[in-house]
Amino acid sequence: MELTTWLTFFAASWAISISPGPGAIASMSAGLNHGFKYGYVTIFGLVLGIWTQLLIVGAGLGALIAASNTAFTVVKWFGVAYLVWLGIAQWRAPARPMVAVQDSGEVVSQRALILKAWMINVVNPKGTVFLLAVVPQFMNLNQPLLPQYLIIGATLAFTDMVVMAGYTALASRVLGALKEPSHICAMNRTFGSLFVVAGSLLAFFKRSA
Repeated sequence: MELTTWLTFFAASWAISISPGPGAIASMSAGLNHGFKYGYVTIFGLVLGIWTQLLIVGAGLGALIAASNTAFTVVKWFGVAYLVWLGIAQWRAPARPMVAVQDSGEVVSQRALILKAWMINVVNPKGTVFLLAVVPQFMNLNQPLLPQYLIIGATLAFTDMVVMAGYTALASRVLGALKEPSHICAMNRTFGSLFVVAGSLLAFFKRSA
């Protein structure tokens, strides 16, 4: 991959990462509920999800999902159901400050946080279709493909980790100002609603003809 091509993709990666979506909501939710240091592990799950999507696209399965109405619909509605389920769980989360949760020992395992974040990206067919539309524009078919996929994967991982760290830090800062149960309850319901909205938007997403 030529340097000019990579710089163009690098700029595009920032736009991709910054744009609000389920990943940003998940990062802010983790920061809200667990603080920055612990909630940051969510980002590793999101990156693993991106790499999984890229692997799917590279293996040609992404083209199958995009071309097959049945496969696309199954994956899409599974993603919708998962996001709505996350929203309901966040909505019903206990209205307790993070300090109280940590003191009680009721801390979600890092493995669970990573798995949840990984699922958010993997079950989103919109991401697969997006990568199918964007990635080939930066690929040189006359050069080995594996190194190019590795560069693209590393670039997406870097920008996503930086941007999602910002979302996580922002939410954890807000968390420090939340002391009253009513405030935390309102914030939980806000993020829960955002997950449901993200799921609803995905429900209306259609692949290009």
